[in-house]
Amino acid sequence: MKLLALFVLLQVSASAAAPGNEREFAERYLTKYYDFEEDRISMTKSKVKRNVLEEKLQEMQQFFGLEATGQLDNPTLKVMHTPRCGVSDVQHRGAASLRSIWRKHHLTYRILNYTPDMKREEVDYVFQKAFQVWSDVSLLRFRKIYEGEADIMILFAFGVHGDPNAFDGKGGVLAHAFYPGPGIQGDAHFDEAETWSKSSSQGTNLFLVAVHELGHSLGLHHSNNPNSVMYPSYGFLNTKTFRLSDDDISSIQSLYGAPVRSPPTANPERPLQTICRQRLTFDAVTTVGDKILFFKDWFFWWTLPGSRASNITSISSMWPTVPSGIQAAYEIESRNQLFLFKDDKYWLINNLVPKPSYPRSIYTLGFPKSVKRIDAATFDPSRQKVFFFVDKQYWRYDVTQQAMDPTYPRLISTHFSGVGPKVNAVFYFKRYYYIFQGTTQLEYDPRWHRVTRRMKSTSWFGC
Repeated sequence: MKLLALFVLLQVSASAAAPGNEREFAERYLTKYYDFEEDRISMTKSKVKRNVLEEKLQEMQQFFGLEATGQLDNPTLKVMHTPRCGVSDVQHRGAASLRSIWRKHHLTYRILNYTPDMKREEVDYVFQKAFQVWSDVSLLRFRKIYEGEADIMILFAFGVHGDPNAFDGKGGVLAHAFYPGPGIQGDAHFDEAETWSKSSSQGTNLFLVAVHELGHSLGLHHSNNPNSVMYPSYGFLNTKTFRLSDDDISSIQSLYGAPVRSPPTANPERPLQTICRQRLTFDAVTTVGDKILFFKDWFFWWTLPGSRASNITSISSMWPTVPSGIQAAYEIESRNQLFLFKDDKYWLINNLVPKPSYPRSIYTLGFPKSVKRIDAATFDPSRQKVFFFVDKQYWRYDVTQQAMDPTYPRLISTHFSGVGPKVNAVFYFKRYYYIFQGTTQLEYDPRWHRVTRRMKSTSWFGC
């Protein structure tokens, strides 16, 4: 069972069971994919009388959307005899703790050898496109190398080929892959006994199997959505119109984050080219990784400090579940967390992916009901504190204790020397607070409690 928890096997059950042996076939199927034998042994030891076969049949039927009769009926047998992936449809005991993901976003791959069924350049192209399927919808990036050890090693092999899962010849196991990790983990092996093809007219489509296998190599499990590429059964799809399902996209982004979409070069109302000619005020400003985001109405600009690189995109195109008109924002970079505020609600963006249990009420942070919105916010990593600016006052939140500090709120003008009472936006960068008030930006040194520079609000754009 431990090996099954570690190894992801793509296996096609192409051979049908002989008449009269359907129950035996079903038990083998349920043992492989639904822990039937393990549960049967456990039930025997506990001396509890249960019909484990019926329970496992119901579990399997529910997964595939069949009527959960618990009987070995024809629809159930038909699904069981359908070619499918060999990884379990349920997580084996302890598998959750063994599940791993890559702790980096830039991965390498290497094709160790090539199938004679296709031209080398065709195989190269297939894997390039298969990796691109996942990089298009995540922060992952892939680079092919030609020597040495890659994160994902790709191999075509017959029979016994150096891991515990020997291939079984044509029509059986198509391929198998391993979850992310060192050594053999993350690798993908393809059965050379199959006839690999780039089309649907003959053989097995390498692209579709590769996309599925690489999903496992990246840490994905099976989906019970028939439209998902991670669905257990193998079936041909039109590769010219192929696209990942929402289920697949959501799954990969939950592990590695959504891509930073390439924003339009200009906004029709506020062209990026003329930003330096405008007297701009911003609704919220925050760092996100190596960039600074400037929120305004329904869109935001981003810029790279020390560079003239910048662009603009709408909030909805980046995060469809987040509303326009963000009023405050801050980042906790060490946790890859971005918090966005509007009125009495806030959203958490983790690894650039909105968390599903949000928005939440700002009152869960400790604000009184008299506070209806946050004007500005910033996180100071040296203190592990969040500063919230509300009207003429500011509050201080302890991230470690997850509670508001006592003796707050305090007056902004009293405790931030040289800063007026109304703050539109603020962010922390290299030990300074950058405080926006109208079209003016103040560089504030919290160590000396004084304003060190006054600038235009657009100074980060090279204006």
